[in-house]
Amino acid sequence: MSDGDAATAFAPGHVTGFFGVSRDDDPAQTGSRGAGVTLSAGVRTRVEPSEESRVLLNGREVGVESVARVLGALDATATVHAETALPLGAGFGVSGAMALGTALAANEAFGAGRSENELVTAAHVAEVEAGTGLGDVVAQARGGVPIRLEPGAPGHGVLDGVPDAGRVEYVSFGGLSTSDVIGGDTDRLTAAGERALADVVAEPTLERFMALSRRFSRDAGLLDGEVAAVVDAVTDAGGEAAMAMLGRTVFALDTGLSDAGYDPEVCRVHPAGATLDP
Repeated sequence: MSDGDAATAFAPGHVTGFFGVSRDDDPAQTGSRGAGVTLSAGVRTRVEPSEESRVLLNGREVGVESVARVLGALDATATVHAETALPLGAGFGVSGAMALGTALAANEAFGAGRSENELVTAAHVAEVEAGTGLGDVVAQARGGVPIRLEPGAPGHGVLDGVPDAGRVEYVSFGGLSTSDVIGGDTDRLTAAGERALADVVAEPTLERFMALSRRFSRDAGLLDGEVAAVVDAVTDAGGEAAMAMLGRTVFALDTGLSDAGYDPEVCRVHPAGATLDP
């Protein structure tokens, strides 16, 4: 494959409110059912053809298995420069955004000639095989407030969404290990996720999604004390907040965290999925 010019793509961040794990021998059919919110805060990824592959995140060289797998799937050797203001490992889907952005930008830079669904599949499979995510990529490719009705990459997964938008605030207290949670016994959280999914499909509003996300975090045994205190403070102040899966992060609608006395980061629901820069 001949080298071309550098290309850049943007992928939104994604916070999951609830989910259930679904595994298959085919990584393209492995994934999660659940719902989340994509964010205008995301990851901008630039791919430059080079003699050796390297990945830099916010200027620092890092090892990101999902990105390496995407480059391999596209037979591309490149330097990947990713920039984001989102906290790492804290439930914002940064590795999924990097994988998806790399797929879109590498396809352009190397003239790989893949379709959107093929690129989303390559990024989704890379995330599954790396153990760093099950549903972020397909949600980030869609944008908005995605509901993942069936698991997996395009051609397997089925998506719907909550038709809403607006301001989102967040505060983060650190990360949780995605691989530890999704790689262990997931029966309890999957049962909780299936209940929440059925309920949000019956009433697809942002307020209902937030309430179900709060219920899920407790039912799945994932809510910790510090995060719970912030969520309770927001709801006591009349706002809507929940824990991001999987991270020690609280996200809230509108001015929920501000009204409860916190100093949050602010973004919005991202109206569209990942895109190439013009």
